[in-house]
Amino acid sequence: MARTWSYVVAAVAALALVVAVAGELTEPAGQAESPAGQTAESAEKATDQAKKAADQAGQAAEQPGQAADQAVSPPATVPAGFPDAASTGVPPGTTLTDVAGDQVFARDGEVVEGKVFYGFVTVTARGVTFRKCVFRGGPTEETRPLVDSEHARDTVIEDSEFYPTHPSPSIDGIWAGHTKIYRSEFRGTVDGIKAHTGTLVQDSYIHDLSWFASDPDQGGESTHNDGVQAFAEQRGVTLRHNTIDVSTTEDPNAAVQSSADDLRVEDNYLDGGACVVNIDHTPLGRPLTGQRVTGNRFGRGSAYDCPILLSTRAELRAGSGNVWHDSGDPIPSPEQHD
Repeated sequence: MARTWSYVVAAVAALALVVAVAGELTEPAGQAESPAGQTAESAEKATDQAKKAADQAGQAAEQPGQAADQAVSPPATVPAGFPDAASTGVPPGTTLTDVAGDQVFARDGEVVEGKVFYGFVTVTARGVTFRKCVFRGGPTEETRPLVDSEHARDTVIEDSEFYPTHPSPSIDGIWAGHTKIYRSEFRGTVDGIKAHTGTLVQDSYIHDLSWFASDPDQGGESTHNDGVQAFAEQRGVTLRHNTIDVSTTEDPNAAVQSSADDLRVEDNYLDGGACVVNIDHTPLGRPLTGQRVTGNRFGRGSAYDCPILLSTRAELRAGSGNVWHDSGDPIPSPEQHD
């Protein structure tokens, strides 16, 4: 109980800082008025770290579906040199314009910059680029992502943020195919990224996903949270120099869950899940090939003290340079079972 009260005190202090700082900020010239009840995005980004500290240290209101007496985890510390809230997302001071309602981008080569989307975004064209955008979605009972580029080609997302206005068991961050994501932040969704063929995620930060006790997609059982999930019959998913930390998410599945061929997980900081990286051939019914997990640093927040799990027909083609972050010692050999 004493620890809980200390988190509440920390939360109140952090929120007081938010109010004080936000009060000193003015809305950038020309920025569209936010929807009722929404804080101006520029002020929100400038005070983002303080709000996150409040949320993680002493969140007083539970998320829908979570137990009222659920233990609150202290805020995670991102190791130096890895992406965090300060190095990802929309840079402070960026002028942002609100866009209401669902949007479809069907014009090849379109460049979209400085938008806050209060609706769901679908990309169907080739070569659409999003820069310095915030994806918030809206209320929904359908299973859908804040951004869907699964059926587009050569989508690029830079310096952007994914966090839902209305978290629910139905909302993921992005369903990505043939998409490159740089320096972006994901939080508050069920899965951060569902990755299909040709997805690259680099220098990005995935953390603090939303857990729910009941998820229709899991037969009414709890959500099955993954930082990144790569699917069977897909190939060429690359995760390079990211922070993927689900250790503060309630009962997460994995930082990286993959059944895709030719997966590359390189130079990341990874933590959380039953096993941190779970590579599973079983949805395929055949061997899973070309798996490379190299040069990563692992936290110790997995439920089974298990950095890497391979299924019995998953081939780890390369697995060198993976160490515990706190000691620098090599992690143990992967566990291997179905």
